[in-house]
Amino acid sequence: MAVEEKIPSIKELLSGYDKSNLVIATICSHSSLQIFNGARKEGFKTLGIGIEDRIKFYDAFPLGKPDEFFLVDNYKDIPKYVEELREKNVIIIPHGSFVEYLGAENFLKLELPTFGNRRVLMWESDRDLERKWLEGAGLDMPKQIKDPKDIDRPVIVKYHGAKGGKGFFIAKTYEEFEKLVDWSKPFTIQEFVMGTRYYLHYFYSPIINEGYRLKKGSLQLLSMDRRDETTIDELQRIGSISELEEIGIHPTFVVTGNIPIVMRESLLPEVFRMGEKVVEKSIELFGGIIGPFCLETVITEDLKFKVFEISARIVAGTNPYISGSPYSDLIQPDLSTGRRIAQEIKYAQKHDLLEEILS
Repeated sequence: MAVEEKIPSIKELLSGYDKSNLVIATICSHSSLQIFNGARKEGFKTLGIGIEDRIKFYDAFPLGKPDEFFLVDNYKDIPKYVEELREKNVIIIPHGSFVEYLGAENFLKLELPTFGNRRVLMWESDRDLERKWLEGAGLDMPKQIKDPKDIDRPVIVKYHGAKGGKGFFIAKTYEEFEKLVDWSKPFTIQEFVMGTRYYLHYFYSPIINEGYRLKKGSLQLLSMDRRDETTIDELQRIGSISELEEIGIHPTFVVTGNIPIVMRESLLPEVFRMGEKVVEKSIELFGGIIGPFCLETVITEDLKFKVFEISARIVAGTNPYISGSPYSDLIQPDLSTGRRIAQEIKYAQKHDLLEEILS
């Protein structure tokens, strides 16, 4: 049976729920502080699914601490507790760590109401499906190299799934590729594009028709960031890539933090055009992306966007903007992505539209 067929129906998952007393829940990691903080601002109770030795630091941030912790020994055990969690009226908010810890396939089958369309995980976590989606939307992507033996320029090799850049590497020849690749993991090879990296944080609502309207619903741009990646972002301090590779040091792309950024205003029409095309294509392919998503881009020196990836959920790059960004402040003061998620759930709750935004 295909994974798609195992996804539980939202009508079934919401049966027995007190829809007037919903609780926002997520794993205590990634972007949970702003998810809990945003839910609190919109009047929701919150629940943090955590491991006991990793939650003490929440005491340091009382406005980002969940109202209740639900402790597990291992995040992969969460499916064992769905009945207990359903009794608490939880709505799950997915983020990168949640999907990575539980596994995309297990998350798809999780019998708890989840914000967004969980079918998107299959398209996000498979690099080939992701390319079909983004190129089908008319976005310009870095060239893909199917056969490693055809590497004739600098390329970046990426493993499938949300891994925070872990394991990604650069190669210029097949010989370099062969030394570094882990053949046991599915991967994609893309040309390495020179330019500046901008991570664009959108929010798509299928139920609210205000602002930048699409055929159905509306699209918002909430913020942007760049990522601090080790060791690639520090190489210039100690030498060129080629010099370091000669002594066996290879650049890595593990994300350790996020840097706020604002782009030149003349590029914003293209930013919205890309977001709109991605949403419209998602509706055609799998019923639509819902809520936050991030287009990961490089802008070349001739001001053209290359989109190299999509994250179809809240990303950690929104964390610098818990009190709002230069973009979200022009929509509503103090609007984080976490708060925007809570607002969408609150609106759907009020207008009996929960089945339109949950899965």
